[in-house]
Amino acid sequence: MVRRTHGPDSERLDDGPPDAQRGGATVLLLATGLVFLLVGTFGAAIAAAQRADQQAAVAADLGALAGAAHPLDGEAMACAFAADIASRNAGRTVRCRLDGLDVLVTVEVAFTPLPGLTRVATSTARAGPVRG
Repeated sequence: MVRRTHGPDSERLDDGPPDAQRGGATVLLLATGLVFLLVGTFGAAIAAAQRADQQAAVAADLGALAGAAHPLDGEAMACAFAADIASRNAGRTVRCRLDGLDVLVTVEVAFTPLPGLTRVATSTARAGPVRG
């Protein structure tokens, strides 16, 4: 009769104390995974903030250019054109005014960098005729 001494059902050959490091690799792997998850989450939040900032700048620039085409029609008409273009670019016009023939537009873009956390990116742009 042959008795096997290895495998999951075999008895321990040494009667020494149990290994204190048993399961340490699992804990280390879980901690490393958690660190990667946190770094990835915050990286995505930073990328969302940068994207919203750029989107607000584009919406403000295009809104100001649209309004600058109509300064002689009055502030209400110029700002209506600016607000329309800004909203088509996912922005919300916060402020719009004429400064001579220049149009100043301030646009906000709301974004959610982390679940349950909403922030706003704001940008201001000025557009008008070329002076020289």
